[in-house]
Amino acid sequence: MTNASDSSLYTLGFSPCPNDTFIFDALVNQKIDTAGIQFEVHLEDVETLNQWAFEGRLAFTKLSYNTILQVSDQYALLDSGSALGRGVGPLMVAKEKIPTEDLSAYFKEARIAIPGKNTTANLLFSLAFPAATHKTEVLFSEIEDRVNAGQFDCGLVIHESRFTYQQKGLHQLIDMGEWWEQHFGTDIPLGGIAVRRDVDETVAKQVEHFIKDSLQYSWANYPVLSAYVQQHAQEMEEAVMRQHIDLYVNDYTKSLGTVGRKAINKLFAESASRGIIPAQEKAIFLS
Repeated sequence: MTNASDSSLYTLGFSPCPNDTFIFDALVNQKIDTAGIQFEVHLEDVETLNQWAFEGRLAFTKLSYNTILQVSDQYALLDSGSALGRGVGPLMVAKEKIPTEDLSAYFKEARIAIPGKNTTANLLFSLAFPAATHKTEVLFSEIEDRVNAGQFDCGLVIHESRFTYQQKGLHQLIDMGEWWEQHFGTDIPLGGIAVRRDVDETVAKQVEHFIKDSLQYSWANYPVLSAYVQQHAQEMEEAVMRQHIDLYVNDYTKSLGTVGRKAINKLFAESASRGIIPAQEKAIFLS
């Protein structure tokens, strides 16, 4: 690996969702100084990025925490860029309301659409309802419509679908983020930015700092939405874009801090103790 002071090119993957493009806009579009470090950008659905991580394809990449916990031998988590908080969890929705006390029995038989087996949404649902096994992976943006069409009994929605499912006549069955908060008392980690462990640590720490600078640049211009954010969310109303950013981009995005790290370690411990993910010997965090 070349010295951090030399001009270097690194692959970088994140989703086209407004929270990610908001975070990375200034970094990838040369609005901040990146000390000669350049990026080959790949915008993909987070489940695609999750799958790529098992192959080690990208140097820096957005990943679901479910995946980060599984690939910590190959990747380390950066302190900046995460989506983590309260009231941010995935929602299980359906065409018909189901009494809360009947959910375990309902999910055991239901045909369930999930946004990817390696998503944190699926991890949370697996922790809460381990007997629910009739799950099918569906692109997150198609889940609402496919539940409405009767192809699935219910669906686990993420991203902007949190703001649109009611407009499509669907009902919330359970908020998986609230379930986590009530049972374990910590904020819920959704996704973060990871660096492949063969990247020079000096470079990794620089990029960690660049992400913070890029985020600060975007906040300084908010609520104006940059052309980059809008370009990748053309089918979304601006109000929904801002709801998306306001919900998923917060103080934890700048730095996980002690509280954020505690929440991640709790998710790791609970998932590993139940055999949902394998225990890893290496630390999750870059430093």
